[in-house]
Amino acid sequence: MAAAARPVPAHPQRQGADDLVSLVTFSVPRMLAGFTDGKRRFTVDALTVEGALRAAELAYPLLRVHLFDEKGLVREHVQIFVNSTDSRDLPSLEAPLSAGGEIIVLQAISGGARL
Repeated sequence: MAAAARPVPAHPQRQGADDLVSLVTFSVPRMLAGFTDGKRRFTVDALTVEGALRAAELAYPLLRVHLFDEKGLVREHVQIFVNSTDSRDLPSLEAPLSAGGEIIVLQAISGGARL
């Protein structure tokens, strides 16, 4: 039997003030879907990119180890796009989000031997 979908908790500022927080789509690669109840796309409420990452982590705690290092920083091999912009090109992860925006997480795959 498939697990029931878990709602992503609303940002605390969303209570009664729908225009204060943006609802954005969060996308993860197939290899992380096992840590998000099989979902590759879900929505989160957040004011900033950092807030969206933390909201995803709150909803799906097993994502943490795959997105963040021991210091709580985004892992070096993880790329995060905000709409079509690489988050590394933003001034910071505190960049504001707009309603209807999208955050896409990509993980580098490396290793193997040359033949």
